[in-house]
Amino acid sequence: MNDAPGPLGRDAQLLVDIRRDMLRFANLQLRDGHLAEDVVQDAIMAALDGQQSFAGRSALKTWIFKILRNKIVDAIRQRSRSINLGALLPDEAEMDVAFEALFASNDRWLPDQRPTDWGDPETALHQEQFWTVFEACLNHLPASTARIFMMREFLEFDTDEICRELKISNSNCYVILHRARNGLRRCLERNWFAAGDAPC
Repeated sequence: MNDAPGPLGRDAQLLVDIRRDMLRFANLQLRDGHLAEDVVQDAIMAALDGQQSFAGRSALKTWIFKILRNKIVDAIRQRSRSINLGALLPDEAEMDVAFEALFASNDRWLPDQRPTDWGDPETALHQEQFWTVFEACLNHLPASTARIFMMREFLEFDTDEICRELKISNSNCYVILHRARNGLRRCLERNWFAAGDAPC
């Protein structure tokens, strides 16, 4: 390890704050507290070892989270070799039933189930409270559904790679992503957008 003090070594509170956010992010992605701790520890050690190469072209937190993202991707790839998510879990089947209940027999939205107007979603993305609600909604998804959604949208795996890693078909992956997006949409409409941009 490089002993020269870098930005992380000079500000202990900064490291504590970033570590807390890293752990929360890793737990969301991995849904395994012990593995999340290990991945965060590895990312912090890599950041401390490489902090002299931090050029300051991005925010320090962004740079560290890029390291964390790579560690999470590696952990998912390693763990997924022993996991087969091909089977439909009961809570995922319940999501399908709930989704079907939104439509009439002619496949049109039921009047009281139509998506609400989200106003300006770009503004919501910059509000910390929005991400708290989003995280809660994500935590209410079935674990495998949330994992696949996060692999695609946060960790930027392409669909073929997700299918290879998790040993599921393309069509199964698309169905799961559809369930995830629909579940998140309904949760956000109830707890954020329909509440006047404030959580219930």
